[in-house]
Amino acid sequence: MILFCCLHASKAQEKIPLGSSRNIKGDFSYFMPDHLGNLFALGRTGQLKKYNANLDSMGVFNDVRRYGKLHSISADNALRCLLYFKEYKIILVLDRLMQVVNKIDLRKAGIFQSPLVAQGYDNSIWVFDEQESKIKKIDANGKPLFETADLRVVLGESLSPSALFDAGGFVYLYDASHGLYAFDYYGAMKNKITLLGWKWIQPVGNTIVGIKNGKMMTYVPGEIDIKEFALPSGISSHHQIQFRPDAMYVLDSAGISRFEWNK
Repeated sequence: MILFCCLHASKAQEKIPLGSSRNIKGDFSYFMPDHLGNLFALGRTGQLKKYNANLDSMGVFNDVRRYGKLHSISADNALRCLLYFKEYKIILVLDRLMQVVNKIDLRKAGIFQSPLVAQGYDNSIWVFDEQESKIKKIDANGKPLFETADLRVVLGESLSPSALFDAGGFVYLYDASHGLYAFDYYGAMKNKITLLGWKWIQPVGNTIVGIKNGKMMTYVPGEIDIKEFALPSGISSHHQIQFRPDAMYVLDSAGISRFEWNK
């Protein structure tokens, strides 16, 4: 049974409960924190650095440009991260010491056009195949495990998704113009949630968080209300913003800042 959720934004706008902050000064183009507070930061020169929860440097990965421009980092598993090079359809799997433990060529799995990859709960990898409009699952070696039906047929609409993630027993695919789609681990669609126009959408615990119109938006699956929080002065939706259970991270022209949540 497929559910379609119509939501209501809460009228009261609260302030984000932020406390102390730390920062890394530098010229960065992209970053991604993991769930232990470690941080991967990509400099504009192409150097990828890893920092610990105190924002002290832990290591450097210099072989980034070998496979073209780094498109995304998936760091949901603190023991490994995925570096995705969209141009060459290559995923590099790094261990916690930033050593390459595997290289996956998506073309060998029959995937030739994909904007999104994400880690699965069981060390598998989810991939959105844009050419076939399917979510596909591959193992840690790139072997295809299964795929959904053509989503253009299932949904009756073509998607241009900006986010793909595994959270709370579901796989989520997000398109800012259509909403958030939830699938079970067998590829069956379970829900469509009308979250429209969000940026930096991501799971934090049992909550879906994103940015819209300069506000932090939060939604708990199963509920009907969306909560809005005003962003602090100087932070806008033009910045890259990432959320974790204990902090909010912001990338701007000065570097990367880590704001802890007030308890």
